[in-house]
Amino acid sequence: MAGRVASDVGGYVLAGGKSSRMGKDKALLELGGKPLALRAVTKLQRVCADVQILSARPELEVFAPLVRDIHEGCGPMGGLEAALGHSRHDWNLFLPVDMPFLPTAFLDHWVRTVVAREGMGARIAMFTVNGIPQPLFSMLHREVARFVDEAMKRGDYKVFPILEAAGKELAARQAVLLGSSFLNLPWGEGSTFTYDQDAEEPEPWMMTEAQRAAKRLWFVNLNTPEDFAEAETHRDALDT
Repeated sequence: MAGRVASDVGGYVLAGGKSSRMGKDKALLELGGKPLALRAVTKLQRVCADVQILSARPELEVFAPLVRDIHEGCGPMGGLEAALGHSRHDWNLFLPVDMPFLPTAFLDHWVRTVVAREGMGARIAMFTVNGIPQPLFSMLHREVARFVDEAMKRGDYKVFPILEAAGKELAARQAVLLGSSFLNLPWGEGSTFTYDQDAEEPEPWMMTEAQRAAKRLWFVNLNTPEDFAEAETHRDALDT
């Protein structure tokens, strides 16, 4: 998976949650014999130039360097703030630690698509899965940092509304700079992607049969012991 994208994108594993529904630290739970944190780090290392874990838990540092929240107790927004302040890359990929089934080939293709469309106005990219936005699995440009910082200062920690507003403003500004009218998506060309787990259209990525069979799990977060038990029955679909 070598190529231009690897030198342009920073990778961050979101692992700062309390795992209250799971009853234990999800990041250290082993799926198919490997901790979820290790699987997430390995996946990002195949796509990104460098990878960090957004967490303060020292036991996770064996998998990748940690980036701790600047302001604790603010949920995922605290992780985004810390990452965007830490990163030296224009683009940054965020992956929840508990989403192990997303194929690396799918991820690599998507990241390359977003970076290639930067000049078309997008500064934020995320998926809508069966009609539900997925802001914690996202690509954020460094220009988003200002909006995150401002939201943190006013105590606004709702991720999707903040990213939505930032994306619209940044895309509109880019359109003015380009003197362009071709930005036909509300956040700029290439910012919103849809995914329907029941769709049967052919995919342009190389997948295994096991990964295709587990397609409904690609964007699923493992939040409960029941989720984890089901995930164990699809271990052959894991690629990290």
